[in-house]
Amino acid sequence: MADHGYEGGRLDLPFVGHCTFGKRPPVTDWTAIDADVAVLGIPIDTGTQYRSGARFGPRGIREASTLFSFGHGGAYDHEDDVTYLPMDKVRIVDAGDVDVVHTDHMKSLQNTEQAVRQLIRSGAMPVMLGGDHSVSTPNIAAFKEHGPIYVIQFDAHLDFVDERHGVRFGHGNPMRRASEMDHVTGLTQLGIRNVSSTAREGYIDARDRGSSILSVRQIRAMGKEAVLAQIPEGKDYYITIDIDGFDPSIAPGTGTPSHGGFLYYDVMELLQGISKRGRIVGVDVVEVAPAYDPAGVTSILAAQVLLNLLGYVFHERQAG
Repeated sequence: MADHGYEGGRLDLPFVGHCTFGKRPPVTDWTAIDADVAVLGIPIDTGTQYRSGARFGPRGIREASTLFSFGHGGAYDHEDDVTYLPMDKVRIVDAGDVDVVHTDHMKSLQNTEQAVRQLIRSGAMPVMLGGDHSVSTPNIAAFKEHGPIYVIQFDAHLDFVDERHGVRFGHGNPMRRASEMDHVTGLTQLGIRNVSSTAREGYIDARDRGSSILSVRQIRAMGKEAVLAQIPEGKDYYITIDIDGFDPSIAPGTGTPSHGGFLYYDVMELLQGISKRGRIVGVDVVEVAPAYDPAGVTSILAAQVLLNLLGYVFHERQAG
């Protein structure tokens, strides 16, 4: 019988101790990070067009993640027969939050890009907790010196608006802005559906720029393997997960919910497949707004998706 350390030291239940991501150690000096993963909160929601509240997403996800802090020896998955995220092999730290300047959206985004650049320089894989989807623009921009990267988006909305009333960096713009970056080689946009924030010309523009766009219904009709086959193999992938890509029946805590979304395994099977096709170098989860979900299931979903995704990523890296 393996010794998991359950009988030694503190039991350290989820509701005990400091509320960091996965109850991993905090390292707020970004020049002193020595880890495989650095988790960064980006509590910005000044890019929203409807309901605010995603500024509390990082706190909500961190609190929910303590539920999954059990398992001194990692998390065993009997379906895969793999122990994911063994603590002696995958070092995760919580890097705290970006400094947000109230009323100054652009300064806050600048601070975000600088912070993510610092995490990348440390050698850790950056994992960002939003915040509204506008934060993906600086997150992706921060990889300029570490590209090329291929962007994969899970979302209900295309987020390909160019400019409206002078606004170019709201939560409806990040994929358009990403497509303009020289180090971004392409986009796959998954889950896009129903009434959207982008007009028809946005879809035409996105496709003309090489984006592959699939709705939830199209993905289910095609099957997982056919969808994965459309994603270029052997690339460095940046994954952005808007929580409204999931159906509001399992993710009600978001500012712009859209019915007909993904269920849990729809996304997890794709993420696991992506982790086998190339190298995932960065990820964000955005638009979690805990105030709209009194039961907290949206934050729990976000934390569970991230921890399982990290398990897939580092299992593939160690296997390779």
